[in-house]
Amino acid sequence: MTTLRHVPSWLIGQASMHSHRLLAEGFATAGARGYHYRLLAALAAAGPASQATLGRATGIDRSDVVAALNEMTAQRLIERTPDPDDRRRNIVTLTPAGERHLATLETVLAGIQDEICAPLSAAERDQLVHLLTRIVDHHTGERTP
Repeated sequence: MTTLRHVPSWLIGQASMHSHRLLAEGFATAGARGYHYRLLAALAAAGPASQATLGRATGIDRSDVVAALNEMTAQRLIERTPDPDDRRRNIVTLTPAGERHLATLETVLAGIQDEICAPLSAAERDQLVHLLTRIVDHHTGERTP
């Protein structure tokens, strides 16, 4: 009989549960949520984008994108302006305050990664990332270079 401690799906789920808890706690100490980080990182990587594009790029549901962008607009981390080509659509832009906040969140995220992977050597961390990437790529149809 196989014990749960030897079932990959169970172990991945347990690791994910701990990871999500640490991320939520870490981002909360920085006044953010995971959605905030994902949206700010997407804007930093790709530049100004529509709300719909941000939702697709980050895998966040449209209503959750709007709620998170409303919160970040209130904090002046992003700006929304009408798209000159389509006034029904907003273009979201990262502000200097948003860039600074993203840098803070990147530091928080690095600390969380260290905490999650604390029992692993650097080589084991690289191997874990490689193996998890292969699993994800297999199920999403993507190919890792």
